[in-house]
Amino acid sequence: MATKQSNADNLAIYIHWPFCLSKCPYCDFNSHVREGVDEDRWRNALLRELDSVAEVTSDRHIVSIFFGGGTPSLMAPRTVAALLERIAFHWTLSPGAEITLEANPTSVERDKFADIRAAGVNRVSLGVQALNDDALAFLGRGHSATEALAAVGEAARIFDRYSFDLIYGRPRQGLAAWENELRRALQYAEDHLSVYQLTLEEGTAFHTLWRRGKLKPIEEDAAGALFDLTQEVLEDAGLPAYEVSNHAAPGAESRHNLIYWRYGDYVGIGPGAHGRMAIGSQKIATQCIRNPEGWLKAVEKDGRGTEPLEILSPETQFIESLLMGLRLTEGVSESRLRTIHDQGAESILDSDRLTALIESDYIVRSAGHIRVTPRGRTRLDAVIAHLLD
Repeated sequence: MATKQSNADNLAIYIHWPFCLSKCPYCDFNSHVREGVDEDRWRNALLRELDSVAEVTSDRHIVSIFFGGGTPSLMAPRTVAALLERIAFHWTLSPGAEITLEANPTSVERDKFADIRAAGVNRVSLGVQALNDDALAFLGRGHSATEALAAVGEAARIFDRYSFDLIYGRPRQGLAAWENELRRALQYAEDHLSVYQLTLEEGTAFHTLWRRGKLKPIEEDAAGALFDLTQEVLEDAGLPAYEVSNHAAPGAESRHNLIYWRYGDYVGIGPGAHGRMAIGSQKIATQCIRNPEGWLKAVEKDGRGTEPLEILSPETQFIESLLMGLRLTEGVSESRLRTIHDQGAESILDSDRLTALIESDYIVRSAGHIRVTPRGRTRLDAVIAHLLD
């Protein structure tokens, strides 16, 4: 990372805090449970990695900062403040930059909200996940529905913007129960709601239970019906989907996540964090060492904890742009795909395959974009596989 970037494009920063109080059985994120965490040591390491990244990106304008995890609300507010101060020292923050922190809605973390806001965070994303206690127990969450709603209310009072997550597609979940839960959530949601279908990811406790025959996932048709109901209820409430699992009023979309899906530039700080950024005429992929202790030792030794950088070929950029862009309701820009293709990507969208998908009501072309239809969104993986085959 020795060549300094000369232009001043927008940039987002992701900071990963890898620690949780417990590991949820559905979670495949890079999160870990530790008896004790030396926060001073971790804060200093995160600051050092920010310094390293700033060497090649300091002329960028920061449009979004996102603290994810793990459970970043376990950090002391002074750690959040120190990281934001260092970012402001190295970079120029764009007016209205979105600064988000993920939080669990326990009373302990809720008590930090005012101090986190004072540190500079202006948006919080709460891991509510369900609004009934039986479902929360199944999902391994450490809070009750009452605690969750209290946290949402506190977030609404303290932060400029807030959102929360729900998980559906739980075993034996029925349409009526889910609709009631969604409508209850809408009483507390403001302008953004994330709604994820439960998946049994390899390496999780749920996946192990399924492999042993002790957990039966919801049937595919039932999951599809729950998805369709979700779209209908939230769109009627003024929160249409702008991405497969994310709903917002127009203008209230998560700016940070839009950077990812529009294939913009972002840097990743902390164990396992990824990045994509333009350095000169090249697009660079970065990945930090995944193991927390391994990352920490590398940063303390070398000033950064990244794996070797990867220069992304035009071919890879084409595929990644398509994979990310088709998740969005707005779709992916055809001019962007053409630009990448002209840079040397061998991939090109086969006109016959594209026409077949359009005629089957899986894809539409409009306003210079290719996007999936509501029907195509339920089969997104298959649509993308067909396009790239």
